Amino acid sequence: MKKQLIELQKYLSENGYDAAYVSNPTDINYFTGFYSEPEERILALLVFPDNDPFIFAPQLEVEAAKKAGWDKDVFGYLDHENPFELMAGHIKDAVGTPSNWSIEKDDLSVDKLESIKSQFPNAKFPDNLSRYMENAKLIKTDEEIEKLKAAGAEADYAFEVAFKAIKEGRTEQEIVAEIEYAMMKKGVMHMSFDTIVQAGANAANPHGGPEKNPIIPNELVLFDLGTIHDGYISDASRTVAFGKPDDKSLDIYKVDLEANLAAMDAAKPGITAAELDKVARDIITKAGYGEYFIHRLGHGMGTSEHEFPSIMEGNAMVLKPGMCFSIEPGIYIPHVAGVRIEDCVYITEDGCEPFTHTSKELTYID
Repeated sequence: MKKQLIELQKYLSENGYDAAYVSNPTDINYFTGFYSEPEERILALLVFPDNDPFIFAPQLEVEAAKKAGWDKDVFGYLDHENPFELMAGHIKDAVGTPSNWSIEKDDLSVDKLESIKSQFPNAKFPDNLSRYMENAKLIKTDEEIEKLKAAGAEADYAFEVAFKAIKEGRTEQEIVAEIEYAMMKKGVMHMSFDTIVQAGANAANPHGGPEKNPIIPNELVLFDLGTIHDGYISDASRTVAFGKPDDKSLDIYKVDLEANLAAMDAAKPGITAAELDKVARDIITKAGYGEYFIHRLGHGMGTSEHEFPSIMEGNAMVLKPGMCFSIEPGIYIPHVAGVRIEDCVYITEDGCEPFTHTSKELTYID
């Protein structure tokens, strides 16, 4: 059984919980090596302090869970069956009737929780397993960091493809298609999130996406992408110049790069998340663009692209070796341009190291 599961069992035992209901697919993968997005169906990992855990899944996923290397029980159900009634039967066979549960309150829907309660009407659900998961995944092991490095190398390759795909008249969406097709040919079948390509003023919308906009000369083009490698993700952004952008766009890039590099240099054990955010934010504010940096400096990453902790104002968490997160200052001026330069890094004993290595000096593409 994986070390992570043993640690969870220890946590349940020490805190008086009879069962944990793990519902988040990435967390199920973290504990079992099996990933599936169940959509409307029920997928759960049931963990107990002193008994073997089991996966409960749609019948059509049972063999896939076993193939993923899970060597404990996998119980399935058919679409016409009541999954919570069947699950309750397996729980009662294993441990009787749990009274104190730990659940992922950040993930579990009200409807599903009510269905569990209908099977265990006297049970209590006092613990938010989501907080446990945040801390359990906070410090990555050497093995996890190697997987993150491999995902980073895949992202670097995706940037190579992306830059070569820029052609006058080609749309943002066409470039996305070329990137993802190239990654599939390389054996990367899933990106860690929807690939983003935004050119010119469209890049000033940091949560926008690729559109049918044709790429035109003399503007900046922003790329944000990542891959999944053995359950661990990459996430990185680069902004390049197609032709010769105007002086305003170039100045935005210069300031954002300075903020990124300063934060990379400052990221080390002992600094707080808030202090690190301030390093980058102060540079952007001093240059007159503070109102256009409208998100946190970074987010944790590992088995998903947004994990604990947030690198932002107000977070007094002290950074420690093994923590992994993004450093991604951005400047977004509506109707003008947007720039984001992002690397995910891991904290070492005396600094940080990035998972991606694509150059951040402004690349000019003819």
